[in-house]
Amino acid sequence: MKQKISSRTSLSLVPLLTLLLSLMVSSVSLAEQTPIEQLGGLIGSFGLDAADDDPLHPDKAFVFSHRPPEAGTIELQWDIADEHYLYRNKFKFKLSDAVNLSLGEPELPPGELKEDQFFGTLEVYHNSKTIHLPLIRASREAASGTLRVIYQGCAERGICYPPISKRITLDLPALPDDTPANPSANAPTPTTGNAAALVTGGATTTLSEQDQIAASLSSGNTLLTLLSFFGFGLLLAFTPCIFPMIPILSGIIVGQGEEITTRRAFTMSLVYVLAMALTYTFAGVLAGLFGENLQAAFQNPWILGTFSIVFVLLSLSMFGFYDLQMPASIQSKLANASNRQKGGSLTGVAIMGLLSALIVGPCVAAPLAGALIYIGQTGDALLGGMALFALSIGMGLPLLVIGTSAGKLLPRAGGWMDAIKAIFGVLLLAVAVWMLERILPAPITLALWAMLLIVPAVYMGALEPLPSPSSGWKKLWKGVGLLLFIYGTLLLIGVASGGSNLFQPLKGLGGGAGSVANEQHLTFQQIKGVKGLEQALATAKKSNQPVFLDFYADWCISCKEFESLTFTDAGVQQALAPALLIQADVTANDAEDQALMKKLGIFGPPALLFFDRSGQEVSSARLVQFMSADQFAEHVRTALQ
Repeated sequence: MKQKISSRTSLSLVPLLTLLLSLMVSSVSLAEQTPIEQLGGLIGSFGLDAADDDPLHPDKAFVFSHRPPEAGTIELQWDIADEHYLYRNKFKFKLSDAVNLSLGEPELPPGELKEDQFFGTLEVYHNSKTIHLPLIRASREAASGTLRVIYQGCAERGICYPPISKRITLDLPALPDDTPANPSANAPTPTTGNAAALVTGGATTTLSEQDQIAASLSSGNTLLTLLSFFGFGLLLAFTPCIFPMIPILSGIIVGQGEEITTRRAFTMSLVYVLAMALTYTFAGVLAGLFGENLQAAFQNPWILGTFSIVFVLLSLSMFGFYDLQMPASIQSKLANASNRQKGGSLTGVAIMGLLSALIVGPCVAAPLAGALIYIGQTGDALLGGMALFALSIGMGLPLLVIGTSAGKLLPRAGGWMDAIKAIFGVLLLAVAVWMLERILPAPITLALWAMLLIVPAVYMGALEPLPSPSSGWKKLWKGVGLLLFIYGTLLLIGVASGGSNLFQPLKGLGGGAGSVANEQHLTFQQIKGVKGLEQALATAKKSNQPVFLDFYADWCISCKEFESLTFTDAGVQQALAPALLIQADVTANDAEDQALMKKLGIFGPPALLFFDRSGQEVSSARLVQFMSADQFAEHVRTALQ
């Protein structure tokens, strides 16, 4: 499931409805007034009737000044009046009549996030701001031109000014012989002649999805924010990182056997969901405040292996194999532990919810990243934690419904109960294999999936003839068993032929250059830590290349989706062809990995970043969740423009 939801529209409805309501009220009273009175009333309704309340002149609201160019850079400054602000993405710099002169990329300082009723979530400037604009020469000869500076702002009370334009005449003397023509190391290749060059400050100010969500937290409408995050949680409930919790909780409830009641199932489900939500909240607040992803620390082979063994033991208890295969001493210990779990110990259920949040679902999504960004930027752990808790409850609501329904729908006795317990035993084994995918080679996990399909198919009678006569249910049961057996066999053939794709096990089996090419993934240059990133950016800058950076980890399910479903697409590979492809494998989550993620504001994989040819990140193009091949190819083309 992949949906994008922005809180921008919902947050801007309140001021819009207020404006419409005020106009409706004004229209009723205006009907009984003369035209002159009507005009005066309309002016008064917008707060423009009082002489003391006149809007400031644009030059007083935004006092503009500049310093003479020094060292190839001109310094532009704005002194912004109180209760006024400038839009960061409305700055434009145009050079005309240029001789031996062109413009570099303006150095725009970061702004403050604002929920604007007209333009949505944007960055704005208050008080005083300075922008440095590189001036690039092709040679040491004298240079000249006319610089046009364009900007736009608003007053907090709702008055927006039209774009303001200022002209600066540039007349730069020739440089000494020992002075480089282009002292600005960060400027792009210059152009000469009289052609106008346009550089805008808006190219990198469009906020990414996670930044928009972070900005929504500061909108002031706490209830709407929490409801939005609750909705985000519902959308995330059936993603690959959360879906495995369904058989975990259901398996615990099914383990109750005939003693389970609807009330008991609801209580156990609620304890599981609350423990999961509190753990997500606590881990998220820590990640936001300190930049340490607690969930990533639990993605090591020992913890994942131990947790997988727990699921295997729980599944064996579903099959009733303990007394058949275990010595008496071991059987007694395992049986006691299993009985405590099956007996519904709420403490055990809570511990399982806690561990599930830490180990089963470590993936980062845009709403989660948005809350973490907000906590990191503002230090407001209370509101950020409330948003994370609402997100977690939204993710847990389907678990609560499914767990409670299990207590109502489960049969009370007979062979049906044994069949259902066996089904959930297989599902628990599937969760164990799903977790082992993070630490085992792909061919081994593919073989495990094959076994998990073939063995149950044999128990379902896939290889046995149907008795005559047979009921429709028996025929359906055998048909499902045959499908599982056939697909499991295809997986084994895929393993033998070197395949590793669970959903396309025979891909590339036909041989030939074309099939091999389709199976190939993107070739990434591996980097390690901050130093590795800086070296890669410097190399790309020398060759005038943009950069695509992929944060990857073996335990990141969305990363593997990108690898198998997105990066293998020909359209995606073509779109990324101009870029230098680098990858940071943060599976180890060591000090260097953490330093790199902290520098870039990454809380964990998946994270896909784009850098322009000057080495600056295109922040609006950052992705932190899975995207299909067609969508990603279009996203890449936009990011690399």
